[in-house]
Amino acid sequence: MAAKHSKNFNLIESVELGVAQMHRNFEPMVKSVDHWRQSQITDVTAKLLIYQAFVEGATEFPKHLAKPVHDLYFNPQHQEFEPRTMWSLSNAFTSAFKQLDPIPQYRATAELAGFLKKVV
Repeated sequence: MAAKHSKNFNLIESVELGVAQMHRNFEPMVKSVDHWRQSQITDVTAKLLIYQAFVEGATEFPKHLAKPVHDLYFNPQHQEFEPRTMWSLSNAFTSAFKQLDPIPQYRATAELAGFLKKVV
């Protein structure tokens, strides 16, 4: 919308461009989620990742969320997250992050993607 003061501004073209950009970014995200849903992990691997994230300090996640992440992964609240996958582990983290205020929650969620991508 940099041309908002231009008399030649075309809203339809701008919206089409924006939608096209979102579509290009959406497809890789869908592929990543599908890959995580298919990536089986052992209980030992899940425990190690939780340990690395909170105890070893590989992330800046609040330490008090370690137990909720563990509990949510090993005792999921939704049947969809019962399989032992990276997707389920990611969900355990993001569900625990809901205990945080909005800005720390956003920061933790953004950091989580980078942390888990290093693993997969």
